[in-house]
Amino acid sequence: MRWLVFIAFVSCLPLASAADPPKLNTSRGDRMIAEYFRLETAKLRDACLADIHSADDWNSKKGEYRLQLLDMLGLDPLPERTELQPVVTGKTEHDEFVVERLHFQSRPGLYVTGDLYVPKNLKKGEKLPAILYVCGHGGVKKDGVSLGNKTHYQHHGGWFARNGYVCLIIDTLQLGEIEGIHHGTYRYDRWWWLSRGYTPAGVEAWNCVRSLDYLQSRSEVDGDKLGVTGRSGGGAYSWWIAAIDDRIKAAVPTAGITDLQNHVVDGVVEGHCDCMFCLNTYRWDYPLVAALVAPRPLLISNTDRDGIFPLDGVYRTYSKVRRLYELLGKPNDLALQITAGGHADTQELHIHAFRWFDKHLKGVDRPIDKVATRFFPPEQLKVFDKLPADELNTKIDETFVAAAPTAVPPADKAAWEKQRDGWLQQLGDKVFRGWPVSGAPLDLKEAFNVEADGVRLRAFDFVSQQGITLRLYVASRAKLDKADLVVVNPLDVAGWDEFQATYRPAFPAQFQDEPLPNAKADTWDSTKKMFESFPWVMAYVAPRGIGPTAWDQSAKKQTQHRRRFYLLGQTLEGMQAWDIRRAIQATRAIHGLVETPLWLQGHRQMAAISVYAALFEPNIKRIDLHEMPASHRDGPALFNVQRVFDLPQAVTLAAERSQVVIYSPEKEVWQFPQAVAERLQWEKRFQLRAPPQPKAAE
Repeated sequence: MRWLVFIAFVSCLPLASAADPPKLNTSRGDRMIAEYFRLETAKLRDACLADIHSADDWNSKKGEYRLQLLDMLGLDPLPERTELQPVVTGKTEHDEFVVERLHFQSRPGLYVTGDLYVPKNLKKGEKLPAILYVCGHGGVKKDGVSLGNKTHYQHHGGWFARNGYVCLIIDTLQLGEIEGIHHGTYRYDRWWWLSRGYTPAGVEAWNCVRSLDYLQSRSEVDGDKLGVTGRSGGGAYSWWIAAIDDRIKAAVPTAGITDLQNHVVDGVVEGHCDCMFCLNTYRWDYPLVAALVAPRPLLISNTDRDGIFPLDGVYRTYSKVRRLYELLGKPNDLALQITAGGHADTQELHIHAFRWFDKHLKGVDRPIDKVATRFFPPEQLKVFDKLPADELNTKIDETFVAAAPTAVPPADKAAWEKQRDGWLQQLGDKVFRGWPVSGAPLDLKEAFNVEADGVRLRAFDFVSQQGITLRLYVASRAKLDKADLVVVNPLDVAGWDEFQATYRPAFPAQFQDEPLPNAKADTWDSTKKMFESFPWVMAYVAPRGIGPTAWDQSAKKQTQHRRRFYLLGQTLEGMQAWDIRRAIQATRAIHGLVETPLWLQGHRQMAAISVYAALFEPNIKRIDLHEMPASHRDGPALFNVQRVFDLPQAVTLAAERSQVVIYSPEKEVWQFPQAVAERLQWEKRFQLRAPPQPKAAE
């Protein structure tokens, strides 16, 4: 019986080769978020390279940009260059070259499997230019065992070796012989990747760095003549390594880049996995990644009908970088080649890449008389007979970017103030950089003002930021002259449903445009009695994406919109924290509530998000937190926050400014704020209480 070898070529994701056609937006939330993404994308597009007017401008800023990119890849500080421990497990022969099947460790336990193509009959001491070929998503399996995507792309290595190059083709983290994952946010809800500051793009970039180290260790390689190429995912990794490592002397990224307009507005993010993206902390558009290759020779290569790297975005990227090459006096070292076709590995693309490397690494101009051909069955290029027991590839997301060390309560007030100020600085620099620099006018407008059952319900629309208008609901006793307290309640989806169900019995007309849960007359009765008994005002806000501004609720669209946020240097939860800040400001702008003591109350994820909003708004008297997550591992995704601290430390920051009450039975989780409050004598600033018991059913 013959063995069947399964070869699956996928472009970034096995589920789609391009984004689905956009649907006609009909809901207010869909229209709002589409306009928001358009506006935010335009800001980043217009800012990209806008301040570069001369070669001196670029040279003065290039180093800073490179450090930013390293940080966004999770590579700042750079990992230690530990021993590679290379092992050649076997050789595969061809008449013109030999393939060494090898592995090395880019970090201890992080294995890189690859095939090194070396021309035969080298003269003694002869050194050749070398190409690092980085694979796209072309999975090859036999009997359920991964042979590595290097076997799918073997024709590139064979061509280079037959034409006087050494070529190392390396497997990627996903679809390699040891199968890690690229699909953390796309498929597996690993939103904690964002909080940790992790992206598999960083792993791929680091594996490329160490691959160059390996090539330079080889006696056949001229270490000063290294090039990189790859397509699709490999095109993206070609960008990463060329941008961060000057040892690359010529680069041909193929089908690996387009701009944020394509990704966010046009929706091609939906056809890409996480390895294609850095964590966009510094809010770049992608031409800035391409610019970091300048002034080294760069050929941007693409086809004209590529659904996930559309031609218009590729050309816009090229145009911005072309201006930089002209400023640097190297206009002929940048080129754009467009061939016919879709997202495919075509001979036409190969020919231009081969000629580019010939010109810039060999200094020759010769016709291409050999096509790129696969010579070997995939199993002949496999590295491992048995996978190593100490591999970390399958769980590298846990350790690749280190979490902040466990915080220790400060010894005294001075130590606390130093720790606090450092944390707040990092929150501004690394976590909430995507917030607007300053708040636009609230443009507060009353939407309605009605009374029923002795309760007054008002609604105010306000602008959270350009493109985002939210509604604040304010309830109180109908004839209340002066409030003793106003409580702002940020609502999650469950909270929004509860709010509607509570107020619907008395105010059905005010919620007729919303999908309504069943009314809760008993809850309304208790709410009405509260207003009768206490001179309190209750304010409610559903941050963006919830309630009145909810967009498409399908799992796919919820995931892909969250991914759009992080391409813009934000997270949905981070921007919801901004919405809460603006809701607090709107509450204080309402006549009669300017000086009223203000409490903030949140439940579940919204409790944690509320803590961060409170850190940046003054004069919040008290914060009540119900069902609070213990960690960002399970809590809201905020850029890089676990590189700073975790939720107990955020609560501690809040407790210095406001009284914080957490309703939780998990005393050990909240030991840090408890210890700091006791040591610094914050009288009653932090309290841990048992959760309220649900009322027994009658």
